[in-house]
Amino acid sequence: MKTIIAEKPSVAREIARIVGATKREEGYFSGNGYAVTWAYGHLVQLTMPEGYGIHGFAREHLPILPDTFTLQPRHTKTEKGYKPEPSVVTQIRIVGKLFEESEQIVVATDAGREGELIFRYLYSYLNCRTPFVRLWISSLTDKAIREGLRHLEEGNRYDRLYHAAKARSEADWLVGINATQAMTIAAGRGTYSLGRVQTPTLAMVCARYWEHKRFTPEAFWQVHLSTDGTGEQTVKFSSAEKWKEKSPAEHIYNKVKAQSSLLVTKVECKEKVEDTPLLYDLTTLQKEANAKHGLTAEKTLEIAQKLYEKKLITYPRTGSRYIPEDVFAEIPKLLAFLGGYPEWIGKVPHRDRLTRRSVDGSKVTDHHALLVTGEKPLFLSKEDNTVYQMIAGRMVEAFSDKCVKELTTATALSGEAEFAAKGCVIRQAGWRAVLGEESEEQVLPHWKSGDTLAVCGVSLTEGKTKPKPLHTEATLLSAMETAGKDVEDEEVRQAMKECGIGTPATRAAIIETLFARGYVQRCKKSLVPTEKGLALYSVVKGMRIADAALTGEWERELARIERGEKEASAFHEEIERYTTGITAELLSCDKIFGHKPSGCTCPKCGKGQMQFYGKVVRCDNPECGLPVFRQKANRDLKDEEIKELLTAGKTSLLKGFKSKQGKSFDAIIAFDADFNTVFVFPEVKNKGKYSPKRK
Repeated sequence: MKTIIAEKPSVAREIARIVGATKREEGYFSGNGYAVTWAYGHLVQLTMPEGYGIHGFAREHLPILPDTFTLQPRHTKTEKGYKPEPSVVTQIRIVGKLFEESEQIVVATDAGREGELIFRYLYSYLNCRTPFVRLWISSLTDKAIREGLRHLEEGNRYDRLYHAAKARSEADWLVGINATQAMTIAAGRGTYSLGRVQTPTLAMVCARYWEHKRFTPEAFWQVHLSTDGTGEQTVKFSSAEKWKEKSPAEHIYNKVKAQSSLLVTKVECKEKVEDTPLLYDLTTLQKEANAKHGLTAEKTLEIAQKLYEKKLITYPRTGSRYIPEDVFAEIPKLLAFLGGYPEWIGKVPHRDRLTRRSVDGSKVTDHHALLVTGEKPLFLSKEDNTVYQMIAGRMVEAFSDKCVKELTTATALSGEAEFAAKGCVIRQAGWRAVLGEESEEQVLPHWKSGDTLAVCGVSLTEGKTKPKPLHTEATLLSAMETAGKDVEDEEVRQAMKECGIGTPATRAAIIETLFARGYVQRCKKSLVPTEKGLALYSVVKGMRIADAALTGEWERELARIERGEKEASAFHEEIERYTTGITAELLSCDKIFGHKPSGCTCPKCGKGQMQFYGKVVRCDNPECGLPVFRQKANRDLKDEEIKELLTAGKTSLLKGFKSKQGKSFDAIIAFDADFNTVFVFPEVKNKGKYSPKRK
């Protein structure tokens, strides 16, 4: 008998149907000489500190550096601590029995780093010796599964992938466990979760937040004028200079207003060719789905995984935007398939004129770029169809012609000042016609140097410089992809990708972790750090644990392990040294977290005493630990204001708060029924009453 193990029951069901294992058993399918079973993601995980005899958080235990990592069934948190999940233990027993009775194991977990680790950890935990081979496929169509089963690969071919995955897993354990315990010990109360990737990501969100909030707008003035163009169109000229003072701008404005014409001094025309966009990898798909459709990174991954399991798209957790030659050979057929749908009729390029920008086998790693498979997309929800059509549309764009534009810049003089107008004419729409994108730029008449143009309108406008906007999931994914470096150029970003933090498959989960930990919240599309997140950032912002570029270097080292250019043991030693350093650095924060008594009894438990820390006031009763964060809406509460809140349940009316839009307001701070702090706003008509509004 041969046992095939998939990552999920749904995938196992498809493979079982192909191999003829049609009988449903407990935890697997059987038939035709096969048993097809499954994992539920990671059935096995690295043992927690308790497994090494280390209980609780204690300074003397740190850093925790196991000589040899051991494995345990996946645990879940209960009222009595972490316990093995019963369903996981049952499935491990079933898989172990099948492995033991088999002559060969076929590994059909997802073909990537985490999929490999899911199987290898389970195989190691079971102390299995049955030989295994690898099913490596990029889609779940019947054709792809059959082709993969005919060309099974030796399991040891993917040893380097496993070593990289194992190194990543152990590094995350070492940094996460030690950093979290060290910070929590230093703080004295509460739990502060830190991580190798999680904390630098939080630092990027907080740094952008403070940059945005502390930005001081600067006023500038600019003069504009309009002249007749072609037909009823007017052409707008703007002054080449932007003045920081109003008086020189007014001087030019009055000069221009007194004249009825302007003189064209130069007309420049140049052709601009816009290459087709590259195909989607997961991160680019997530960024555009967030920017254009408001989908979170996690939701986009969830939909893409669903489409993959429905056989509609290729493997979604890919970091490549290219395809190899053998896949390119299938593209004409796939485009012809799309051309039969109303959305793409007349937009699919001819098979003899396909652009090859996305064709480069040397840039394909484990999996090629995202493609549709040619299976009919039936009965999709609105969101599922949105993501499917994004992938389909990008395919049509990627293989269409280039877009060719003619850009014109006209320079003119009036009233001692130079003015410029820019125009654009699309000579070949190419790929931009696929989604109906049109140029918003004006079209300039065929002017030449020396022409005199009649002025039909003059205006003076005041503008203000703007800060960088708060991060959205789309911009945060870009920042993670380039280790926090603000790189706009797509080609440069691609070149720097290997230095990013996280992987395409894990970045969505990292962002969701920040929400789960209470460090970040969504405000429409923007990501806004909470008071807890800002408090943590204020402590770690200058430390190595928050350094995105350094974390990006670790990701690059993992990629080197995967390519066989670095030994996993060397990486492990580097991570242990790094862990030792950051643990000591974080434990030294006890000076920052130094506290003094407030003299107030905890209003929640009535037993503990509230202690003043730098950024928070906290109950010293371990069973309570009520936190009251000092900063509220860009204003720090003073000691006497906090004492008033603790004793009376509310403060008097306080001034100087600022909303997320930068507007000042006055409010009372009060506790709600759960001892969360809320804003209370006095009513204008009846000052004796007030109404609460949760912060």
